[in-house]
Amino acid sequence: MEGLTNAEYHGVGPVSLYDIFSVRVLGKRMLRTFLLSAATSLLFAAQAFAGELVIRVTTPDGKPLPDAVVLIAARPGDPKPAPADGLRMAQTSKQFAPFVLIAPVGSTVEFPNLDKFRHHVYSFSKGNKFELELYGREEKRVITFKTAGVAALGCNIHDQMVAFIRVVDTPWAAKSGPDGVARLTVAPEGSRPLEVWHPYATAKDQTITQTLSVSAGTTTVTVVLDIAPPR
Repeated sequence: MEGLTNAEYHGVGPVSLYDIFSVRVLGKRMLRTFLLSAATSLLFAAQAFAGELVIRVTTPDGKPLPDAVVLIAARPGDPKPAPADGLRMAQTSKQFAPFVLIAPVGSTVEFPNLDKFRHHVYSFSKGNKFELELYGREEKRVITFKTAGVAALGCNIHDQMVAFIRVVDTPWAAKSGPDGVARLTVAPEGSRPLEVWHPYATAKDQTITQTLSVSAGTTTVTVVLDIAPPR
């Protein structure tokens, strides 16, 4: 073993300066790639789970406004919403229930008939047109919504039946309850436009938009929306 280098003794052959340099460079590149990937993951996580956003929606006279949809539009690189399970728009007592339903793009909505008589459900809304011809008690139909926007619903048999499905392509969307409050529990951090929509809002496209800044913890904002219900 006299005259052998340590590398040759262990069966790996002589190690040149080029080999040592190559390993060091490769190691540095791998380290940079790992650190960049880790930093990107941490940045994305911080953006996606910044904090809770509480939106209080009222009419101009201060009354709580239920059934308003609040959302933060997704930007390129933001997570996409997963299709939701268990969504349904029932027909009961000659009414749709609920009045407003949020459905992520790609979600399938059930339309069960809980009345003793038949219904004929339809929507003529652009991108979400469909027709469910007459079907009776305890029967149901299903529709998959593939286009973001609004589907205004009606019944060919009962004109008083009206409802709306807001199809969204963002993970940040919620509906205000009877108290007028909507919550986005994992709102993105930073400055973002907040959209507030109601089917009877007097604003253009029934939507108002305002920019807000979301920080860690809970951010609370109040939005005033003027509405004009049909007579």
